[in-house]
Amino acid sequence: MQISAALVDEVNGPFTVRDIELDDPGPGEVLVRVVASGVCHTDENTRRGNMPMPLPGVLGHEGAGVVTAVGAGVDSVAVGDRVVLGWPFCGGCANCLAGQPRYCERVGEAVVGGHRLLGPKVGQSGYRRADGTPVAGHFFGQSSFATHSLAQANAVVRVPEEIPLELVGPLACGIATGAGAVLNTARPQVGASLVVYGAGAVGLAAVMAATNTPATRIVAVDVHDSRLELARQFGATDTINSTGVESVSEAVRERLGAPADFALDCTGIISVVEQTIATVGMRGTAILIGGAPAGATFTTDHFSTVFGKRIVGVLGGEGRSHVLIPALIELYRQGRFPFDRLIQYYDFDQLEEAIAASHRGEVIKPVVRISPEEQPG
Repeated sequence: MQISAALVDEVNGPFTVRDIELDDPGPGEVLVRVVASGVCHTDENTRRGNMPMPLPGVLGHEGAGVVTAVGAGVDSVAVGDRVVLGWPFCGGCANCLAGQPRYCERVGEAVVGGHRLLGPKVGQSGYRRADGTPVAGHFFGQSSFATHSLAQANAVVRVPEEIPLELVGPLACGIATGAGAVLNTARPQVGASLVVYGAGAVGLAAVMAATNTPATRIVAVDVHDSRLELARQFGATDTINSTGVESVSEAVRERLGAPADFALDCTGIISVVEQTIATVGMRGTAILIGGAPAGATFTTDHFSTVFGKRIVGVLGGEGRSHVLIPALIELYRQGRFPFDRLIQYYDFDQLEEAIAASHRGEVIKPVVRISPEEQPG
């Protein structure tokens, strides 16, 4: 079928909306008309060549929409279902079987391989130009910067009727990454302290999630007072503007009166990563979430680390999309996870503007509207 997609032809090239062809869903696949898609720094990092997605290709990985067709053997969702497009996974490796599909042993291929992960056409892209020339797609299993997406049926998550589809796409990645790192990885106990470095979409989602735990001190660190004010509104007990602060980890320790139990880096900036690690003490856990450039390295003090300190990397909030996303939607419905306040909407042809506004720090979580929800499938 013919669809419209924001195509990137080469590294550093622009997003250009064009008509391309998309396969019908095969066994285990679903076709989803995309209503809206969140815009994430990972999309921009991939366009810039920092992730090895083949180009030309279709990016976007925070999509939500309506199922319009299903392939053979699909009975988990049906035509007309409203869904969030979750992360792809093979389902058969040790990590998938252990309940951690974010760490699927084929995760690199799944998210940036540019082709199908499963099915009879595994290794092939379902996207092509009008002349038949292949185009890389299946970015994070969805390539949601398009009017339609071809996704694995086992990766999509149903959305309740009363929840706007244009809102929930970011639960596929950015918002779930911050919240899941707290709820699935840190799991702070009664009286715990938790520090969040970086009050963007991921960090503020972590703050919101932390307010739904027994943690009693939640510290947000950023360089923008406006974002720190939001963090306070979302439940941070303390905030620190790190501008001009020589040692942020020491400033945090002074504020808390002790090393933190948990510290999360949501920036991917190596100097901040190192401060994050220094913030926690014996048996404390530093959780690395932010996406640093490929090949980046960090250092830490060995002596202090061997005293039970843990340094943990987290992808996508860990766990299963089918558990985490519905939980976050329910917390939102109850007024306990107001992630809608982070979102600003753009039209599909404003994708570049949305990215630029995010880069300037003017918008926390941009979302592009691609098609009206009420449009016939």
